[in-house]
Amino acid sequence: MAVRVLVVEDNDLNRKLFCDLLKAHGFAVEPVADGLAAIEQAIAFQPNLIIMDIQLPNISGIALIESLKLDDRLAAIPVLAVTAYAGKGDEERIRSAGAHGYLSKPVSITSFMSAVNSLVDNRAAA
Repeated sequence: MAVRVLVVEDNDLNRKLFCDLLKAHGFAVEPVADGLAAIEQAIAFQPNLIIMDIQLPNISGIALIESLKLDDRLAAIPVLAVTAYAGKGDEERIRSAGAHGYLSKPVSITSFMSAVNSLVDNRAAA
């Protein structure tokens, strides 16, 4: 069974790029453009990994990560934050919200897939 990845990204091009890359590497992917629908989609899809943009309309990715970690059904799912936030303290703030990984945009294909595979492999080994 393919590893399931939920991609929460409001930018159409980034969402398509992430989804296409993941599909090309054999992952089952569920794209979500609206952060407000992310929790509901995560419950329905039961992903093995969530890729989370931090700058979303209507709700911040940080608030979504915190909400995921408070839900017993979703708390164990690793989250990879992919964001344009690259200021001092941003990574620490995002990780303290519950993100397991952090990449700043623009991301390279190599670093993106390396982070994804690391989080999926770590979860499988746990």
